[in-house]
Amino acid sequence: MTKTLQKQLEFLKIADGMKHIFRQSTLIDGSRYENDAEHSWHFALMAMTLYEHCALDGVNIDRVIRMAIVHDLVEIFAGDTPAQDVAANIDKEERERKAADKLFALLPEEQAREYRGLWEEFDAMDTHDAIYASAIDRFQSFYLIHLSGTGSAWVKFNATTERVRTRMLPVKKAIPSLSQWIEEAIKINVEKGFLIE
Repeated sequence: MTKTLQKQLEFLKIADGMKHIFRQSTLIDGSRYENDAEHSWHFALMAMTLYEHCALDGVNIDRVIRMAIVHDLVEIFAGDTPAQDVAANIDKEERERKAADKLFALLPEEQAREYRGLWEEFDAMDTHDAIYASAIDRFQSFYLIHLSGTGSAWVKFNATTERVRTRMLPVKKAIPSLSQWIEEAIKINVEKGFLIE
């Protein structure tokens, strides 16, 4: 067995840990919390399915799907940081950078550069690919929280409509046709007491 193959197999073993990182949003049926691996799969599927509605020029869906697969890998070491948890987000960048150093070093050099580059691009949201990917990532969580009827993370972290709307800005930019649906969902969740106006 080559050293390259050994490194790749070790990376894949560690990557299995995504199945044990639970998020703050539940599955749509409300039965349990979603894990990172499920989130990444759903994100990739949503990106493919909603691609025709993307209003950004030149988005490469293959790159977006790659971002979907790698964007939360660092949480294996850094843990999940809920978007609505203001305190946990203070040191998120530092925790995730250290996790990325550790995680991507497991891979052969060329793959490490590629995967880390995709992760950094996603985080920076400086390209149309990354903006669309971030929009889908954010919408996926919003979608689950709304359809579960539990308010899950919004209730737990006393989320306000202002914070949620700010988080949805990339969605409104990348897929403006979702704007009305998002606003209606926000209104419903305010009425249910899950979001603070």
